[in-house]
Formats: sequence, structure tokens, C-alpha cells
Amino acid sequence: MNLDEVLIVADSSSDTLKVEGINFKSVPLKIITKEREFVDDGSLDTEEMMKFLISYSGRSSTSCPGIGEYVEAFAGYKYVFCITITSALSGSYSSALAAKRIFEKEHPYSQVCLIDSLSTGAEMVLLIEKLRELILSGKDFDTVESEIRQYQKKTGLVFMLKSIKNLANNGRVNHVVARVAEVLKISIVGKASDEGEFQQLDKCRGESRAFAALIKRLREEGFAKGKIAIGHCCNPDAARSFAEMVRKEFSNENIHIFQTRGLCCFYAELGGLMIGFEKD
Repeated sequence: MNLDEVLIVADSSSDTLKVEGINFKSVPLKIITKEREFVDDGSLDTEEMMKFLISYSGRSSTSCPGIGEYVEAFAGYKYVFCITITSALSGSYSSALAAKRIFEKEHPYSQVCLIDSLSTGAEMVLLIEKLRELILSGKDFDTVESEIRQYQKKTGLVFMLKSIKNLANNGRVNHVVARVAEVLKISIVGKASDEGEFQQLDKCRGESRAFAALIKRLREEGFAKGKIAIGHCCNPDAARSFAEMVRKEFSNENIHIFQTRGLCCFYAELGGLMIGFEKD
């Protein structure tokens, strides 16, 4: 494949704005309240958005990219690799699937590989990094598609949420449960299931107990010495502390830390961590 003809596309839940050496486009999701709407693009001030959401008590929701936004993103490229947030939480995959059908019909010599990440954030970061590696290695389209789908089976996501207020405002969690968790300073530890659902696993009082639960879940999910990506919502100290624990527990140095963008900040909330990992 000629690199000038190759494009990686991901919706903004991937927390990625640029991929070194490869054409890349981020298609933004939106965070919506009755008072304000936030477009999750490169100009979004995530800290300012989080300050607003912390003080906001009304209903909030997210909106996925439209079909036309994906068709527009694909335009001009012969080989497109597109990754979306899990279809269990968003219509982004459905929009991208419809766009793929339209684009390939209108451009019969173009090909679109569409991947439902069954996850979000940090796991998508790993998938994008692997796509970059496969494309730059000079493999053909079909080989890249086959190998990235095999790689996806060997990645996972665990997370720690210090608040579930936005999930409650989004109608996904009971408000009473969210309030109790806030008062008792309970952190929720969970994972992305094989079906792409966010699955709660542990309730922990205190960050140290939450970190211990995350380490336990990483072991159970098959992490050993592979890559690990840690996305944090305005909490770099916690991300660095957890990374140090990973180094100690697994003798692992292949760790990438980054600030989550708008969509993942909305779900992870202030202080939350999302950890993508490779299974052994």
C-alpha cells in the first residue's frame, strides 16, 4: 500500500489526535447538556468541561458522529482502517458501518476495514499503535486487516472510576448509588467485557485499594509483560503512581501515559483511570 493512499480513522473516544508517519483523522463525538454542548475535537478544553460537569446537576448525554461525517473523513483515500468506540455504548460503529457501505459503493476501488473496538480509550490507543506498526511494515490491506483483528483478541481494558455522577446523569446508573459512592469515597473498578459492555468488578474505599484491585484484575485478564496504556482524567499523579506499581509487580517498562480527551473524561470522570493492556 502506498502510504499516501492509507488512512486511519477513529472516533474521538480513542484519545488520539495524531499518528506519526500515517494519515490520521479523528471524528468527534459530542457531550450534551441542556446548558452547553461540547464537541470532542482538538480544540476542546477538557479541564474546563470537567469543571462545568462537576457543578452541573441536570441530565447529560453523548452523541455519536453521523454517517456523513465518516463518509467525509474517508474521502480521498484508497485504504481506510476505521476503529470506533464499543457498539454496546454508542451508535458510532453503526454510523461508520453505513458510511463504509456508501463509500465503497461510490468508490469501488477503495477498501474500508471497520473495527468495533468493543472498548474505548486506552485499548483503542493500543489498536491504533498496532495498525501503525502493521501498515509501516509494508503489509498489504488484507494482511493488515487480518492481523489487527487477531491482535484485538489479545488486548483488554480495565478502569477505575472515582465518580459515577455523569453515568447517573446519563441514565446508566442509579442516582442514589452514585451519591452513596461519592459520600463514601468509593472507587469503582471494572473492565470492558468480551461483548463490549462496561462491567463493574470491585468497589474500593481509597486509591491504594483500587490500585490493588486493578493489579489483581490485570493478572486475571492475562497481562504479563506486554504493552500497557494508561489514560487519566486530569489525574497525572495517580497515573504515574499506578505505572510505578505496574513496573514493580510485572517488571514492565513498556508503559504509555496520556490525558484522556472529552468523551473518555465524561465517562471516566475526574480522577479516573483507563488502562489498556496486551494479554500474555
